[in-house]
Parts: sequence; structure tokens; C-alpha cells
Amino acid sequence: MPELYDLFPILFVIALAVIAVVAVVIVVQIVANVRRVRQAGHNPLTLQADLTTKLLDSEMLSKDRSTEERLGELDRLHDRQAISEDEYRTARARVLAGR
Repeated sequence: MPELYDLFPILFVIALAVIAVVAVVIVVQIVANVRRVRQAGHNPLTLQADLTTKLLDSEMLSKDRSTEERLGELDRLHDRQAISEDEYRTARARVLAGR
């Protein structure tokens, strides 16, 4: 039976191979995501800021809309299944609380 010391080079090569495969998978995912974002006409380097700005400027978060309008928008989003049941309940409670 071989000693553990004798198996070290084999285990080392296996560990390096696993690390290399994981690194390749990560790079492929990053490239695919960047391509998808660019095809949609967005800058992948500013995507998070763009989405945050759009959300902050959205009518949904506007205090100028009536409670009825905000609840109606939530109902439409829920009916289209754009938001989950839990998100719908949470958002509805916030609107009704005046937040």
C-alpha cells in the first residue's frame, strides 16, 4: 500500500486541475454575462448604478402617487408574476403604512 507521501504529487495535480476548471467556468460565466448585457444595450461596468438610478427615479417609489395608484401597480406586477407573493405582501404592507 503506498504511503500518503507517495500520493502527494497525484493529489496536488488533482487539486490544481479542479482549481483550473473552476477558474475557467467563472471566466466563461463572466464573458457570457458581459455579452448579454452589451447585447441589451447596457454598459456592464455601470449596470448596477444604472439599475439603482432607474429604481430610485421610478414612479413606484414616488411619494406623489396616491395609495390607490401604488396598490394598483402592485396588483398589476403581481398579476403578471413580476413579483412573488411574499414581495407583493411586503410591498403592499409598506404602501398601506405610508412608506
